[in-house]
Amino acid sequence: MADEQNNRGAFLIQEHFCTVMGAPITARICAGLAISLDRDTRTGRRVLDWPGEPTTDALPLRLVGGLHALDLAGVAPGLSALFGGRITDPEEVQQVLRDSFITHDAAIYPWLDGPPQTNEAGRSAALMTGLIEVARQHGPRLELLEIGSSAGLNLLIDRFRFDLGGTMVGPADSPVTIRPEWRGAPPPQVPVEIVSVRGVEIQPVDVTDPKAADRLRAYIWADNPERTERLSRAIAMIEARPVDMILGDAADWIEARLAEPQAAGVTRVLMHSVVWQYLGTERQGRIEAAVQAAGTAATAERPLAWVRMEPNRNTAQQQVWVQSWPRFGEAVQLANVQAHGAWVEPLNPPRHGEGNHAKHGGGGGPAA
Repeated sequence: MADEQNNRGAFLIQEHFCTVMGAPITARICAGLAISLDRDTRTGRRVLDWPGEPTTDALPLRLVGGLHALDLAGVAPGLSALFGGRITDPEEVQQVLRDSFITHDAAIYPWLDGPPQTNEAGRSAALMTGLIEVARQHGPRLELLEIGSSAGLNLLIDRFRFDLGGTMVGPADSPVTIRPEWRGAPPPQVPVEIVSVRGVEIQPVDVTDPKAADRLRAYIWADNPERTERLSRAIAMIEARPVDMILGDAADWIEARLAEPQAAGVTRVLMHSVVWQYLGTERQGRIEAAVQAAGTAATAERPLAWVRMEPNRNTAQQQVWVQSWPRFGEAVQLANVQAHGAWVEPLNPPRHGEGNHAKHGGGGGPAA
């Protein structure tokens, strides 16, 4: 039985996350939606009668994405004023939202059909923080396997330039430099040589399709125009040279990839960001079992590592965790990270865990 109050409450939870992440416009819209939603439209009824867990399902972000798409298309002046930050009074916000649902019900409704796929390129700074640690432990040559690749933006990690608190990684002539606010000592300046990058996605986004690219832009919060610019540059990089991403199931793919022969002197790395919560317990268990089995078989000549950026719902932050075999099988948290990679706060010393991924940042929560 759907719980209308719980479904409204999910928008207030998302408001809190947006506020913590410095996104007042999106927070204001989420707060307005919690109050203004009613049963006068198909969209309103579907949201209020949502049968699943609305926060885990990213229900608020589905709806905000649909509204933002109308703003970006220039067909809803009231929404454009709202997303532009020109309307701030709570009652005015609520009225604009009510009017928008009545006028654009048919256009908004389909945005509820699937979760947002932001595939934020800024998150690759968090992943690179983990990869630097892997390179420090096992040597520079890395073979990357990403699950939940979405549009493939983080598969450009070998082509991005990174400035991580003054530690520089990646090609100096890259059209995209990712430079998060670095809140602590920079990572060590060690060589990182990415020999291959492959990914899998169960619902891949083709960013060379203008409609798909516009959909990604709609999921970017209006508070973060720099993310939109970075997305456009990353799309241009994929258009110039596609990434290696296939359609498939994450667990099936990882089981197959970890069973492949591995080159000597190359560390095989499973990596992902803000995807674990969407996999479900069965896939999570299969991936954990495959990694543990491969880790047991890892050698100094053919190491294995697991680098992930996943949310902690209690702090509204992402956490960067690293495990590697054969010598470093214990999970270690390297940093806390803003959900879109705007800042990175390294932990000094790193926090050691129990090696069980599900206990470290896999709990889910709003992040997109």
